[in-house]
Amino acid sequence: MADLVPALVMDDASVTYRTFGSKRSVEGSRTPKWMSGHIGAVDYVPAVRNVSFVAHHGESIGLIGHNGSGKSTLMRAMAGLVPLAGGSVYTDGRASLLGVGGALMKDLTGERNITLGCLALGLSPKQVAERFDSVVEFADIGPSIRLPMRALSSGQAARLRFAISTAAQPEILLIDEALATGDAKFRKKSKERIDLIRDTAGTVVLVSHSMSTIRQTCSRGLWMHRGQLRMDGPVDEVVDAYEESLG
Repeated sequence: MADLVPALVMDDASVTYRTFGSKRSVEGSRTPKWMSGHIGAVDYVPAVRNVSFVAHHGESIGLIGHNGSGKSTLMRAMAGLVPLAGGSVYTDGRASLLGVGGALMKDLTGERNITLGCLALGLSPKQVAERFDSVVEFADIGPSIRLPMRALSSGQAARLRFAISTAAQPEILLIDEALATGDAKFRKKSKERIDLIRDTAGTVVLVSHSMSTIRQTCSRGLWMHRGQLRMDGPVDEVVDAYEESLG
C-alpha cells in the first residue's frame, strides 16, 4: 500500500450529536419516573469516537456494522456534512455522498433534476448537455423521467439519484445503502459504474447490510461497532469476523 496515494484521511475523528430533552419537572409520588427531569435539558450522544484510517485512490471500501453503529454518521463526516467534535478529515478531491434518503426536488421532473443535480456536482452547462442522454439511459426509468419526482417510486428515484451522482465521475464516491434498491440488472450496472470510478483512480466507500454486495464490490472492509472502528482489513476477513460475531 506504500505506493498508493491517500484520497481520504480520517485522523482521530469524532462526531457528537446534541439532543434536547422534552421531560418536564414534575414532583409527586404518583408521577411516573419518566416524567421527571428538566425542561430543555441538553444531552450529548457520541455517534463516532476516535476513528482513524486512510483510504487510497483506486480503493473500494465496504463499511459494515449493525444499525446505530455510526456508519452513516461517519459517511456524513467524510463528506463534510457534519461538524467534528474532535480530530480531522482530509480529502484529495471532492467527496460526493449518495444516499437513498438524499433529497431531489420533488416538484420538478426527473429531467429537470438531472440538469440541476449535474450542475450542483460542478459540471458546466455544456458538460450537462453532453452527458444528459447517458444519465437518462443509465437510470432506465422510461417515460417516468418526464414526471415530477414525487410521482416516482422509491426504486425509480434511487436509480435516478445514482445515475446523477456518478455522472461527474467523483474522485471520492460515498454510497449509503443506495445499491439496496433496484433489480439485479440495475445492481449489475451500478457495480460496473463503481468499478469504472475505481479503475480511474477514484475511491469508493460503500455502506450496505448486504454482505454479498460488500464482498463482490469491495476489496477492503471497515467494521464499525458502537461508534468505533473495530476492524480494518481485507474485505473477506472483516466480513467473516463480523458475521461470526452475529452468530
